[in-house]
Parts: sequence; C-alpha cells; structure tokens
Amino acid sequence: MDTKKANTLIFRNINFSSSLQMSKNSLNYDRCDRAVNVDHATIQRWVFKFAPLVEQQFRKRKKTVGKRWRLDETYIKVKGQWRYLYRAVDKEGNTVDFLLTKRRQRISAQRFLIKAIDNNIKPELINIDKSGSNTAAIKLYNRRNYSNIKIRQCKYLNNIVEQDHRMIKWRIMLGLGFKEFESAKRTITGIEVIRMIKKNQLLNPKSSTYKSFISLAS
Repeated sequence: MDTKKANTLIFRNINFSSSLQMSKNSLNYDRCDRAVNVDHATIQRWVFKFAPLVEQQFRKRKKTVGKRWRLDETYIKVKGQWRYLYRAVDKEGNTVDFLLTKRRQRISAQRFLIKAIDNNIKPELINIDKSGSNTAAIKLYNRRNYSNIKIRQCKYLNNIVEQDHRMIKWRIMLGLGFKEFESAKRTITGIEVIRMIKKNQLLNPKSSTYKSFISLAS
C-alpha cells in the first residue's frame, strides 16, 4: 500500500470510529481497499496518535464563535470512574471548546476557561448553572486579567449545551468504553472535531463531512 492510501486509511478509520453508529470492533475492513484488515487495537493507536494532530489543523480553520457562551460539564466514565467533560457552546449552538478532567472543581473549570479563551475569543457573557466552581473560575479569571466577563445563571438557557452533551455521549456509548484517561481525551477530541465539522464550523469545508475531515490531514 502506498503512503497516500495508508494515510487515507488511517484518517478514514479515525473518522468512522469517531462518528458512525458502531463500535471500533466493527471497523475491521478498509473502505478504500477491502483486502486490508484493521482491528480495534490498531484503530485505537491511530486515534491516539492522530486525533490531536487533526484537532490542531481544525483549530487553524475553525470559524469564530460568538461572544455569549453557555458553559456546563457532564460525566464520562473512564476505567469505572466518573470523569468530567467541560464543554461550552455559543448561543447559536456552535462548539466553543471542550476539556476532559479528572475532577470537578474550581481549578478544573479555570483550566477549561483559559483553554477556551486562548483558542477562541474572550466572551462578554457566560451562562452557567448554579455551580460554585464555575462561578469562582470566572471571577478569578476576571480578577487576574482585568476583564469583565459577565456571569449569568439561568438554567433553561443552558438547555442548548445540555442537548449537545447528549450527542457527544451518544457517540461515546456506541464504543467499547475507555480504559485509560489519555485515550479517552484523544478519542473525545476526534468525536468533537467531527461534531464541529457537522455544525459547519470549518472554514472552506469540502462537499461532505468525511472529505472535510480528510482535508485536515493534508
């Protein structure tokens, strides 16, 4: 198999393992060359290695999000333990950012907020639930950066991010579960990138989600 076909195979399987309604065990064939067998462990290694690189390229071509965010966290099980996936969308439902953490606390919320702002723009308002850790993180960010991000606590306005959580968790549930934290982070990265492409958040997209995803590997 030549290098170009090998690269296409790798990214195609990352794409399918992150987006289709099937576990990675069911991806034991190549859609380019049916003679190639791909097992779960191999695909997982590809996802582990290449998902962060795909995310890097996506960040360079990501459309600018709005300045009014909805921030929330949800639960993901990793090796039998609950971990916390921080996520934010703007008022239009576009994904702002995401971060998987081991604990639900102020420092975790603070890490997510810094990552989201560094990768995007500084918001003028963030809507959250009654979480004390999220409130403390935003207030601390304001103090340290002499900013004035407004905090709003309105539960129904966060319905949009809670609905978006469900789509991500649904994709995760179709897989085989996570055995390691870093593997979970990287797999979720692939899932989130696919989700953002489907939301039309990629500048100069191709004619399909798959082709847009493959273009990130170029």
